[in-house]
Amino acid sequence: MKIKAVFEKKRDMRFISHLDLIRLFQRASRRGRLPVSMTKGFSPRLKINITRALKLGIESDGEEAVFFLDKTVRPADFIDRINEKLPEGVKVKTAEEIA
Repeated sequence: MKIKAVFEKKRDMRFISHLDLIRLFQRASRRGRLPVSMTKGFSPRLKINITRALKLGIESDGEEAVFFLDKTVRPADFIDRINEKLPEGVKVKTAEEIA
């Protein structure tokens, strides 16, 4: 199962780098106990893709990320569970299941 999430990155979080943003979503997914798939290989990590990298210092309302999940999770539950664990300035606004 894949979930496409649209999130915002604002205020002080605009200074977070692309790689740190990916790590932020990985930690929030683990802490929110979301069943995100792991990559295969020597150093496995959670399968999360952010569609485009923003320049440092730029705010955005419509960034997209794709989360690869092992189990089915309703999009509304996904939003609630991940937003509980995300810091102020980063918020998932919408989520939908994609093929």
